[in-house]
Amino acid sequence: MKRVVRNADGTSEITFDVTFTQYRKRPVLVFAAQMDEEFEVETLEGTMRGQPGDYLISGVKGEHYPCRKDIFEATYDLRVPHMQVER
Repeated sequence: MKRVVRNADGTSEITFDVTFTQYRKRPVLVFAAQMDEEFEVETLEGTMRGQPGDYLISGVKGEHYPCRKDIFEATYDLRVPHMQVER
């Protein structure tokens, strides 16, 4: 089995030969909220945790998942101001 391993410094290392091709991520609109406290989300991959400042994303298929603040802000741009969801 081919493996990509995580190094102690947080980077990853590919342990096999591979040729990458460049792709552009399709523009997809999602809804997201920046959270002010720790939170958990039950996903198909298991329970995922978010920290204060992270974002809770509502995906294109109605799924929800956390996203670290630095990754979110490097990936998404604000398109439309607030939509309130009340429970």
